[in-house]
Amino acid sequence: MTRALDILNHTFGYDAFRPPQDEIIDTLIKGGDALVLMPTGGGKSLCYQIPALARPGCGVVISPLIALMQDQVSAMQELGVRASFLNSTLDLASVQSVEQALLDNELDLLYIAPERLVQGRTLQLLSQAQIALFAIDEAHCVSQWGHDFRADYLQLSLLHQEFPQVPRIALTATADERTRAEIIERLQLEEAQQFIAGFDRPNIRYRITLKQNARQQLLRFLKQEHPSDAGIVYCLSRRKTEEIASWLCQQGFTALPYHAGLPTEVRAEHQARFLREEGIIVVATIAFGMGIDKPDVRFVAHLDLPKTVEAYYQETGRAGRDGETANAWMVYGLQDVIKLRQMMANSQGNEAFKRVEQHRLNAMLGLCEITSCRRQTLLGYFGDELADPCGNCDTCLEPVATWDGTEAARMALSAAYRTGQRFGVNHLIDVLRGSETDKVIQCDHHRLPTFGVGKSLDKNQWSSVFRQLVARGYLRVDVEGYGALQLESHCRALLRDEETLHLRRDTLKKVVKQQTKTALPEDIDVALWEALRACRRELADEQGVPPYVIFNNNTLQEMCYQIPQSLSEFGSLSGVGERKLDKYGADFLRVINQHLSS
Repeated sequence: MTRALDILNHTFGYDAFRPPQDEIIDTLIKGGDALVLMPTGGGKSLCYQIPALARPGCGVVISPLIALMQDQVSAMQELGVRASFLNSTLDLASVQSVEQALLDNELDLLYIAPERLVQGRTLQLLSQAQIALFAIDEAHCVSQWGHDFRADYLQLSLLHQEFPQVPRIALTATADERTRAEIIERLQLEEAQQFIAGFDRPNIRYRITLKQNARQQLLRFLKQEHPSDAGIVYCLSRRKTEEIASWLCQQGFTALPYHAGLPTEVRAEHQARFLREEGIIVVATIAFGMGIDKPDVRFVAHLDLPKTVEAYYQETGRAGRDGETANAWMVYGLQDVIKLRQMMANSQGNEAFKRVEQHRLNAMLGLCEITSCRRQTLLGYFGDELADPCGNCDTCLEPVATWDGTEAARMALSAAYRTGQRFGVNHLIDVLRGSETDKVIQCDHHRLPTFGVGKSLDKNQWSSVFRQLVARGYLRVDVEGYGALQLESHCRALLRDEETLHLRRDTLKKVVKQQTKTALPEDIDVALWEALRACRRELADEQGVPPYVIFNNNTLQEMCYQIPQSLSEFGSLSGVGERKLDKYGADFLRVINQHLSS
């Protein structure tokens, strides 16, 4: 570990490991296998980068998105690490050059997409080279029960078969117990040490609210809290991503759409701009985000309900990788649930798969509807415990008001039953409120005992009742019956007067007044901060890399506090390794000295 600590200090510019990084790195250096679950921003990459540098040979990283390899390799090269990649973007001459460098032992890290790794040519190449380790990033992709399943990952068990002496590390930020078990089985990691570092991201504020006017809610959120910040807005459909991106541009933001239907070169351009420019908002489907290594994403917003808690956690985890405060903000409604369940019903999965997906959607909806601490529920889903409420989610900051909804719930269930369990929520509300619509009259539902019994509640209140009954398992949505609501067996105790039910009282919530936009400490020299940022931006443009690859915000803030006057003092800053000291030290010292003399 002396060698590992030396690499951490001199190459990466950090003083000490974060537990359990040291244990993981020690395991790999000694030739053991590891399964690592660590939250986004927790330092997973160092767990394979440092052993790859410490062990003889080249570390091979299996990464699911070729679009990100260039940025990952550029970041390593900036540190003086001999890194490269093999993917379909390279021409034949470039491929041959990288392959020869590997055979000549001139590479420390090589990034390869899974579909390329399993080709006979690649396996033959690797068999002739000295391999330090195999790192399987985003390992949850191997699980057919996971939320980002990739068929190419199923063949990665061959690494154990073809290279039994080479240590392997599988890494992910999101995997429940079932997914972890499948990762172990499919990658043949039964003998691997497991490192579960916890899932909590305390710097992220989780906020979920009822969808009422999604665009205006989003606009208010952005203008009041993130007027110039980088962020991601997730939508369910490709069409919606383009519409929202265009609309945000009209509102004065710089917003770019991203979805799988866009041309490859457009997606690559939008991703590159997001990584390298400041203040860009990407409006995307779930096609965007895996492996995104941008530390200063200040918010992730969802305009539609994610399908699973895993997807929600993974997507929100792209905010605040630098450890600074960030927002995970979402609006949702019953129509989201109906749409997702229709998508599940029409999927190609077998019945067992659909049942698991239904269970996961119910868990996601349950997270939305709870009145207790969201973080405790979120962590509990992954088997991680938080003893006390977090104090940094909406239900902690603004405790939810509840009301005795027992009688209203019985009316709603009765209306669904007496209309034959063949109608959606809007028709049932019309029946309960006594609205003599054409459909109510045509179906003779104005003669039912439940007609007009719910006039004391308005449409929004009844919609809230039905949504919560679905979330709590009293009603289900029949996706084949155009969203008809049907009774679940769970409702019997409530109908028999054996149970009472308290529901959350939905109101249009005000945006939390406390700013979560990254704020500078009160005692920092803002003029120097801006000058250092300008220097970083200029260097990043020259190198064609994102600004954070030069130095992250924490290192810039330390420059403002420490005011280094020499290369020796500059080299002692956190995040400044030998390579970056030689490459950038003089430029930043010049900016500091100019500021002091102005």
